[in-house]
Amino acid sequence: MGILMWILFGAIVGWLASIFMGTSDGLVLDIVLGIVGAIIGGWVMSFFGKSGVTGFNVYSFLVAIFGAIILIAIVKAIR
Repeated sequence: MGILMWILFGAIVGWLASIFMGTSDGLVLDIVLGIVGAIIGGWVMSFFGKSGVTGFNVYSFLVAIFGAIILIAIVKAIR
């Protein structure tokens, strides 16, 4: 995916994960949350023998949202 697709993907995923976890940090942090969540989700899925983010599709959204939720949970635990 190109950089603009990663930004759009990160914004959507970060926004959905923020809604699910009950946080609201703003657009820029939602984008960062979505992109980092996609990386974390892909890394976690590799332990289960599955692929990570493969493009702009439903499976990738689920993997990225899963990773973003993990990241939000870790940040909440640290705070």
